[in-house]
Amino acid sequence: AESGRVALYGIYFDTGSAVVKPESKAALEEIAKLLKAEAAMKLLVVGHTDTVGTWSANQDLSLRRAQAVVNALVTQYGIPAARLQAAGVAFASPVASNRSDAGRAKNRRVELVEF
Repeated sequence: AESGRVALYGIYFDTGSAVVKPESKAALEEIAKLLKAEAAMKLLVVGHTDTVGTWSANQDLSLRRAQAVVNALVTQYGIPAARLQAAGVAFASPVASNRSDAGRAKNRRVELVEF
């Protein structure tokens, strides 16, 4: 609530895929619980990638991943679609260096931004 955003590392995808993996269930449930408790809250769901691959491929992938999270929240948890907006920023907003495996892992994330 203080920063207006949170980075999630509990939403999983296979490399190059925008299909949310079943291991993401706990994180999705927490997001749904938050949204159900805060009925007026709207979230921008932002996909982030590392720098492996081209900008355009990562831009597309990050948007498709964000949309997959939105779709899961709407279809599986009954969150109204009007409260969620997907965005993809590829590798434009890293939180660590993309020069190492550990840094790239931190950069592959989904963030929730309140709006």
